[in-house]
Amino acid sequence: MLGYGLAALSKPIFPLAGSIGWVTAARFLDRVGKGIRGAPRDALVADLVPDDLRGTSYGLRQSLDTVGALLGPLAAVVFVREPSRAPDHAAVRVPLSRAELAKLGTGYWIVVGVAAVFTLARFSEAFLLLRAQSAGLALAFVPAVMVVMNIVYALSAWPAGALSDSIGRYRLLVAGFALLIVADLVLALGSSVAAVMIGVALWGLHMGLTQGLLSALVADTAPPALRGTAFGGFNLVSGLAQLLASIVAGGLWDEFGPEGTFLAGAGFTAIALAALPLAQRWRVRRFMA
Repeated sequence: MLGYGLAALSKPIFPLAGSIGWVTAARFLDRVGKGIRGAPRDALVADLVPDDLRGTSYGLRQSLDTVGALLGPLAAVVFVREPSRAPDHAAVRVPLSRAELAKLGTGYWIVVGVAAVFTLARFSEAFLLLRAQSAGLALAFVPAVMVVMNIVYALSAWPAGALSDSIGRYRLLVAGFALLIVADLVLALGSSVAAVMIGVALWGLHMGLTQGLLSALVADTAPPALRGTAFGGFNLVSGLAQLLASIVAGGLWDEFGPEGTFLAGAGFTAIALAALPLAQRWRVRRFMA
């Protein structure tokens, strides 16, 4: 409940934000909330499903999760009304010991490291909205950007997860990372609304091919007794990386425009893609073959 509360608390801050500091604070609360609610949920999924259906289960979870993100922009377009919920607050202490972290193993930390570098390239989807506006999309139709991205994301996540159970994670992750490079190049170099929407669709497809698989790899490599800790650490590192990525992307946008932002994203993705063979070489090899 605390995770959903923090995420809900961040929502009213975005439209009321008067500076980059408030936007950053709202984004930070949103990521903290996602980490608190996501880690126990993903650990529970890993405990309940057979090992050979892990990719399928995380793909299905990602698709269903994305349906909510899809329905949100659609509701905003149709109804244009704001939520009026006030979340509760509660102080929570999360104990972590060095011994537990050591038990997570090399394979897990390689997965987290690759995901962190990859997340540096996958900055906030808000930049997709800004890119569509800069290409000339009318303000009233900007929410359609999130609709397109989430439709592709929701439709691809479950099949990608199921496919990873039969052919391994590695090839699908390579395809997902490569798709993000293509998406960034299209978004950087395309000048029309149509080109931007193609880039947005490719962005959604890369999300479908990577997000559920990264969660599956965390479950693959973490000891069963420490899965909650493992997913918590994964979400923490990914959230911090995305926060840093969004700050850097904003600076690049101000200095070099959308071209600089998305070209830098393509560069970070290429680094993450180059690091994937390292992950395959260690303990995660049998899950990524």
